[in-house]
Amino acid sequence: MTLKLGYLLPTRRRVMEGEHDTDRILELADLAEEIGLDSVWVGDSVTAKPRHDPITLLAAIAARTERIGLGTAVLVPMLRNPTLLAHQLATLDRISHGRFVLGVGLARDVPAIRAEFAAVGVPFEKRVGRMLEGLRLCRALWSAAPVDWDGRWTLAGATLAPEPFTPGGPKIWGGGGVPAALRRCAANFDGWFPSGRGRGGADWGADWQTLRAHAEEAGRDPAEIAGAAYVTVAIDQDPKAAEAQLESYLARYYNLPPGRIRTEEYVFAGDRAAVAGWIAGFVEAGCGHLCVRVTGSDDARQMVELAELSGRIG
Repeated sequence: MTLKLGYLLPTRRRVMEGEHDTDRILELADLAEEIGLDSVWVGDSVTAKPRHDPITLLAAIAARTERIGLGTAVLVPMLRNPTLLAHQLATLDRISHGRFVLGVGLARDVPAIRAEFAAVGVPFEKRVGRMLEGLRLCRALWSAAPVDWDGRWTLAGATLAPEPFTPGGPKIWGGGGVPAALRRCAANFDGWFPSGRGRGGADWGADWQTLRAHAEEAGRDPAEIAGAAYVTVAIDQDPKAAEAQLESYLARYYNLPPGRIRTEEYVFAGDRAAVAGWIAGFVEAGCGHLCVRVTGSDDARQMVELAELSGRIG
């Protein structure tokens, strides 16, 4: 299997460091296309982990690039009215000529994220049902047919324009690795995009096989579901320095013990050969697309190093 390799743009880290400008982020997206990476990704948060708005930023990137894929890693759709979200994403899909993938997730159950939901006036409870219904409404509006809806939201003969560039709307990839998330993704989404639940490719592969079985149970062809993952790596020719860099990054980013994050997300530190071997484990397990978050602050160098790693994988 040929791996598609993507880069997570450091919107959150740069804001944490006091860098609020967008010029450098846009230049990094240009560089990613120039050096042959397959995609760039942007995270999402309003008040819990402040960063640039992903939809606005990806629209700017779409307008100045031609080939590279674009995605959210991941958007929390419940924070937005789904009718408005459907309109924004249809426009983004048009600007990008169909290069956009909507990665979605539930967000952690922690006080800062509960406060974020309150800040935008959305109940935190029953957020799974809110997410699924909201995305079904988006897909209905992307069909270009008049939509009648009687649920959490009420629409009567509503139509949306422009129609998305992608027939039926952008592909939707769902995250999560717990059993309920695997079943939910198998039944509802176009791709599986977890950020962790294990140490690496072997653990990802075991969950992937479970998800594919759930898809068959739901009457879906597993081949129609894309397998992807969101991973974090620290690369340094001194493995001890890479480990220290990763520990420091996780502690600062999450304000939680790094050991806990290591059990909840796909993270790895090592030299180029070790990182390439670790990534290859995902490919061997059937993963077709990786969004890679790289620790450290020299973004351009790290991006080039990531692109060069692709030649070692496989």
